[in-house]
Amino acid sequence: MAKRALIVIDLQNDYFPGGKWTLSGVEAAAANAARLIAAARAAGEPVIHIRHEFPTTEAPFFVPGSKGSEIHPAVANRADEPVVLKHQINSFRDTNLKELLDARGVDEVVICGAMSHMCVDACTRAATDFGYKVTVIHDACASRDLTFGNTTVPAAHAHAAFMAALGFAYATLLSTEDYLGNAAIAA
Repeated sequence: MAKRALIVIDLQNDYFPGGKWTLSGVEAAAANAARLIAAARAAGEPVIHIRHEFPTTEAPFFVPGSKGSEIHPAVANRADEPVVLKHQINSFRDTNLKELLDARGVDEVVICGAMSHMCVDACTRAATDFGYKVTVIHDACASRDLTFGNTTVPAAHAHAAFMAALGFAYATLLSTEDYLGNAAIAA
C-alpha cells in the first residue's frame, strides 16, 4: 500500500492581501489547503510544510526573519510537522525534503501551495523525477499575473497553463473536492 504525504508549499504571509507579493486567489487556495491538511492529519499522513526565504534582506518578499516570510495562520504547522526552509525555487534543492519523505517511507506526494508557475511547478517536476507518484490539488494553488514582453498573462491563465503542463506528464491533477472524495473512498 502506498505511503502518502502532503507537501504544502510557501503559503506565507507575503502572498496574502497586505503582503509584499499578493497572489490572485490565495485565500481560496489556502482554505482548500487547510482542508487537505486536516484530512491528512485525520488519516495519520505526514504533512510537510515548505517555507521560502530569500538569502538577503534586499529581497522583494520573503525577507529573512520578517512577518511576511512566516507561514500563514490558515495553514500553520503543528509542532510535530516539519517545516523545510528553502532558498531556492525547487523545494528539494539544498534542503532535507527528500530525506524527510524517504525516512517516512513515502512513495506518493500530494502538492498544494504557491506559486503555481514557480515553486509548485518545480517541486512537482522534481518529485516526479525522484520517482514519487505525484498529485497536485489545482484549486489549492495560487498564482499571479505574469508579463512577457508587452503581454500580460492573467493569473488564471498562468495557473491554467502550468496546471495543463503538469497534468500532461508530471502529475495527476484533482480539485480539493475530488481528492477528498477519492481519499474517503480509498479509506
